Amino acid sequence: MASPNNLQFQEFEEAAELLSADPGASTLSMSGSNTPNTTASAGEDVKLDLSEDEEGQQESSELLGGQKPSGGFWTFEYYQSFFDVDTMQVLDRVKGSVMPQPGRNFIKYYLRSNPDLYGPFWICVTLVFSVVISGNLSTFLAEQKNPTFHYRPQFHRVTIAAVVIFMYAWLVPIGLWGFLTWRQGAERQIGGYSFLETVCVYGYSLFIYIPTSVLWIIPYDWLHWMLILIAMVISGSVLVLTFWPVVRDDTKVTAVATVVTIVVLHTLLAVGCKLYFFHAETSPPTALPTTSTLHNHTTLAFKTD
Repeated sequence: MASPNNLQFQEFEEAAELLSADPGASTLSMSGSNTPNTTASAGEDVKLDLSEDEEGQQESSELLGGQKPSGGFWTFEYYQSFFDVDTMQVLDRVKGSVMPQPGRNFIKYYLRSNPDLYGPFWICVTLVFSVVISGNLSTFLAEQKNPTFHYRPQFHRVTIAAVVIFMYAWLVPIGLWGFLTWRQGAERQIGGYSFLETVCVYGYSLFIYIPTSVLWIIPYDWLHWMLILIAMVISGSVLVLTFWPVVRDDTKVTAVATVVTIVVLHTLLAVGCKLYFFHAETSPPTALPTTSTLHNHTTLAFKTD
């Protein structure tokens, strides 16, 4: 009979075959005093790293409106989640932006914690080309009876329109979101929206200007101002109905000043586009010959003869 000192664990044949097939596999060494601390510590490190990643994704999702983009911000998948929206959702949001109703918050009723950048991006691109093309056609139609007018395509207006519209659609929401975030920290009862939700509602609010700019082709200045007034009321109502519930719990002066600033900036965009892109470049009228001028020419002709 073998003594206890001669007893020892023998390697199984299957384990030996597995180790020979995969030399890098992790193994555990069992002893009386040693415990698998290496594996446990590695598991704790992995768990710690995962918890840190989850906290970073949670902060990013709070900033961007509840979404959890996969991967880092340098990957394509990160931005793909911002365009994850179907056609019916975009059409429903466009419909809500042109038919605002009291009591219906655009963000809470139409976005439903799923804001997107697909609609705002293409609305801004379409608005840029519609404003420039309609402005050129309006100028051509208004001046086609002028014999001294020579039509020249003004392609530089595309760049100007793109800079103005995209700066408005991004910089104004950034400023408003930053201000509301600051007020949310100063006044605990003040709510707020995420950055992506703010950009989304501003982008969809510009849709009404696309058909309006097309109708501006009609060369009647009074019609232009009537259409721009209607568009400003519709588009401004979307913004006011969306952001008023957020700022109304703040001080009265701050709430009114915030809403007035939103409306004024929106009005400046519309009026600026009207005055710049739809301003007819009229040439100075040609002076008609007067009776004295004809008499002088006749006298000079007789003296020459």
